Formats: sequence, structure tokens, C-alpha cells
Amino acid sequence: MSAAESTWVMLVRIWLRRLLSNKFLRHVGVLAGGTAVAQALTVIVLPILTRLYTPQHFSILAVYASLLSILSVAACLRFEIAIAIPESDSDAINLLALALSSSLALAMLVGCISIAFPARVIELVHQPGLRPYLWMLPLGIWLSGSYAALQYWSTRKHKFTVIAKTRMTQAIGGAGVQVGFGWLGMAPFGLLLGQMINSGAGIAGLGRDFFREDRNKLPSLSFNGMRKMFHAYDRFPKYSTFEGLANTAGIQLPVIIIAALAVGPEAGYLMLATRAMAAPMTLIGSSVAQVYLSRAPEELRRDSLGEFTAKVIGGLAKSGVGPLIFAGIISPVAFPIIFGEEWRRAGDIVGWMTPWFVAQFLASPVSMTLHVTGHQRRALVLQLFGVIVRVGAVLLAAKFAADDVVEIYAVSGFLFYLVYVYVVVIVSGMRLQRLIAVLREALPWVAIWTTTALACRAAIAFL
Repeated sequence: MSAAESTWVMLVRIWLRRLLSNKFLRHVGVLAGGTAVAQALTVIVLPILTRLYTPQHFSILAVYASLLSILSVAACLRFEIAIAIPESDSDAINLLALALSSSLALAMLVGCISIAFPARVIELVHQPGLRPYLWMLPLGIWLSGSYAALQYWSTRKHKFTVIAKTRMTQAIGGAGVQVGFGWLGMAPFGLLLGQMINSGAGIAGLGRDFFREDRNKLPSLSFNGMRKMFHAYDRFPKYSTFEGLANTAGIQLPVIIIAALAVGPEAGYLMLATRAMAAPMTLIGSSVAQVYLSRAPEELRRDSLGEFTAKVIGGLAKSGVGPLIFAGIISPVAFPIIFGEEWRRAGDIVGWMTPWFVAQFLASPVSMTLHVTGHQRRALVLQLFGVIVRVGAVLLAAKFAADDVVEIYAVSGFLFYLVYVYVVVIVSGMRLQRLIAVLREALPWVAIWTTTALACRAAIAFL
């Protein structure tokens, strides 16, 4: 081995040692690894699913997934977010109990409404094909809410390996069900059942780990303790619940409106577009968000939250913005090849939504800044603004520019997340110049991905 080669090997070893010694990056790596497998599997099966199910089936899935997302985000009254904040595990266990109880209560309420007024529910969403599967909505809410609560407990305990394993389990189970039932011709039931499994079946693994490792915390659980925590963290149900509802509704309500008003299975195309692009976003973004929340309270106490947040955003810009732009550029020509000619429209939608995805990718992982710093009211106002912007844009487009409703929806989402990034900068105490500096450092990486994407698109068009 030459001297130059020895030097490079030594530098790589030093870099690896520093990387592994950085607890934040190590935790992100664990979660990202598990999420990578889960998201890779989700993307791999998409070309199979688009040949087993029609765009209309995906439209039904889009409405079900939208309803599930909107209701699930409020299932725990946002007490799940608070689990990571108390210094005492005895307080945290009572918050966990509050979250699980709330999830069960909302699921039962939705179940009663679905049983008593099925026709009214279907009339509201304008999706008759969903009626036989309304029973899956309360069950999905309970699974998703319970998983979220247990996941935040595991985040508190820094059990990121356990979380990563459950994400892989959910992805394998969900994809397997969707492919298997689709092959048997049980559509759209297979799509919906797989979605439900993918959003909450990991409660078995997280629950088993809890009772194996943390059941000694159960004696601290009491009604008085739950009541005390409810009052201590009442800003979460008061503000964060509505903030979460507004955030999710701003994304999902337009999907329901598009499914109800658009001609053809436009919501199905939108569903495929967002699901395909969710892979790189979830791979890094959700993993960073989990670890960010576990570190942010400590950084706040050290008065270094602004700098910490800037470094996280800079890392996101370097690692994820380029791949998102790459996908947005090649999707219009790649989607018909990968998913079938009837899905060409979904590729065009991805191109329009790429600026939204980039801004969301930078904002979402650090959005917990508002909760950690106690700005729940500001978060609520921000999300209500998002609902007005996105839902209002879709309603106006449906009236005056019906052929471009999805494109206008994409632009509205981009504008909202730009505002969101700015609010995070202000709340975290970050200087705007510092944000510009970390984003500028990512430009060479973005340029490489963009150039490669343009070359690939030209090659595909030529062939």
C-alpha cells in the first residue's frame, strides 16, 4: 500500500470513529437504517401494486388514508409528544397512560359514529366505495395512536433500534398484505388493510419491549398522577391537538376535496405521487425528527437550541434536498415506465410538488422546536394559516381552474412550508444569516443531483 493510500485509509478510519462517537448521528443512523428498509420495500412494491389495483382503487385508499391521518394525529391529544419532556420517568409513564387512553376513547367514538351514521359519513367524503370498509377506520385510529404513544416512550428511552425494527415489521406486513390480497383480486380491501397494518401494527413489538424493560415504572402510574400530568401539560391538548389537526388537515383535506370534486381518479394519481416521494423524505426526515426531539430539550436548557437546529437543517439540506430534486425532474418520464402508462399523470404531479416536498423536508423534522420551547399557541396559529392557504387554494381552483387544481395545491403547500421554516428560525433563536450559510453549503450537492437528473431525463427521452 502506497503512502497516499495509507493516508486515505487513516483519514477514513478517523472519520468513521468521529461519526460513531457522535451520539446524535449514531441514533439517526439506526432509525434511518430501519426506515430505509421499510421505505425501500414500500417503493419496490409500488410498481406491482399499480398493476394489481386501478387508479380508482388508489382514490379510495387516498380518502381512507386521509381520514385516518387526520383523526390519528389527534388520537392521543398530543400527550405522546410530551412523553419525552419530563425529567422523571414517573411523570412520563402517566403521560403515556393519558396518550393510550385518549387513543382508545377516540377510536371508540369514531366506531360508534361509523356504525350509527354510515350513509352520512360516505355522503361527506363522496366516496361510495369506502362504505364496506368504514369499520377499518376506528381500528386504524387505535393502532396508529397507540403506536405513536409507545414510539415516543421508546424515543425517551433512546431505544431507536427497537423503533427501527417495528418500522420494518410494519412495512413488510403492510406490503405483503397489499400484494397478496391484490393478487387474489380482493380490491380495494387489500390496499386499505395494508395501510392500516403499516400505520400501527408495530405496537406489538414496542409493547413487548416496554413490558420487558420498563414494567418497573408501572407502580408510578395512578389516576392522581395522570390528572397531575394532564394539568401540567394541558397546553398540548389545548393547542397542540388543534395544531396537529390543522397541520394534517391542511395536507389531507384537499385530497378528500380533490377526490370528491375532480373528474376521474385524480386523488389516486396524487396518492401515488406522494407515496413515491415519501420514501426519501421519511428515510431521513422522520429519523432526524425522533432524535431531534430527544436532544432538543437538553439543547434548550443549554441555550444552544438555535445553533443545534441550524446544524440539523444544514445536514438535511445536504443529504435530502438533492435526491428530492432528482426525483422531481425525472418523474414525468420515469413514471410511465415504472408504474405503467396509465400512471403518467402521477409523474407530472411529482414534478409540480417537488418544491413543496423540499420545503417540508427541511421544516418538518425541526418543527418540534415550537413544542419544546412552549410555543404551542404559535404553532396552532401557524397550522390554521396552513389550512386556510391550502384548502382555500383547492376550493378556489375547483371553482375557477378545475383542470389545474392539483398544481395549485402543490404551490400552496410550498408557500406554507417556506413560512414554517421562517417561524422555526425565529422560535429557536437562530440567526437568519446562519440559516442562509448552512443552506449555501448544501448547494454543491444539490447541483450534482440536479445535473445528474437532467442528464438522466435526456437519456430516457432519447431512448
